[in-house]
Amino acid sequence: MKKIIIAVDGFSSCGKSTMAKDLAKETGYIYIDSGAMYRAITLYCLRNGLIQGDVVDTEALRKVIDTVTISFRLDPSTGKAYTLLNGENVESEIRTMEVSDKVSPVSAIGFVRKAMVLLQQKMGEDKGIVMDGRDIGTTVFPNAEMKIFVTASPEIRAQRRVDELVAKGELVSFDEVLENLKKRDHIDQTRAESPLRQAEDAYVLDNSHLTITEQKEWLIHLFQKITTGSES
Repeated sequence: MKKIIIAVDGFSSCGKSTMAKDLAKETGYIYIDSGAMYRAITLYCLRNGLIQGDVVDTEALRKVIDTVTISFRLDPSTGKAYTLLNGENVESEIRTMEVSDKVSPVSAIGFVRKAMVLLQQKMGEDKGIVMDGRDIGTTVFPNAEMKIFVTASPEIRAQRRVDELVAKGELVSFDEVLENLKKRDHIDQTRAESPLRQAEDAYVLDNSHLTITEQKEWLIHLFQKITTGSES
């Protein structure tokens, strides 16, 4: 069976990462979380005073961007990958609301996106990967054999995010999370550099009312259809 690139794009809190991780496990592919890369850069900016409000000190960031390293490492005890920022495990820190609130302005910066895209393309040279993000099927891998665009209603996405954060012990309000999602949606869709949009050849998956099992069956069926030409 030929190896392919699977590109998963879509809105915030659609469950893209969980879906992509599960699909990678089912197919034996490598999972790469592109969003974690932008979150790591955002965390770097917050730690180093390079962002005030929604304004990023782009000149200062430009001077150091080439010195910031982002990589992934597999945790053998959990079987899951975690994100390293300059060699430090920052997986928990990059998932906080503080980072979520600032990631869109940072990821909209042209030279940041160019640096991350080059790194992502390098990771996909041998194919056999599942990568999720905002511009994977349009900018990073426009020739990906399997493209999925995931969507769900803002209210359902906000509730999923609240449940996720509460489970981690972080107290947030539904309205705060919903407003954050709408703000991120607007920035992601209107930014000049690689905006969030559906690729013309992407398969659309609205998972607002799908169970995890139904979603998995849909994805595996599509994967088999593309890699083998089989409808079974």
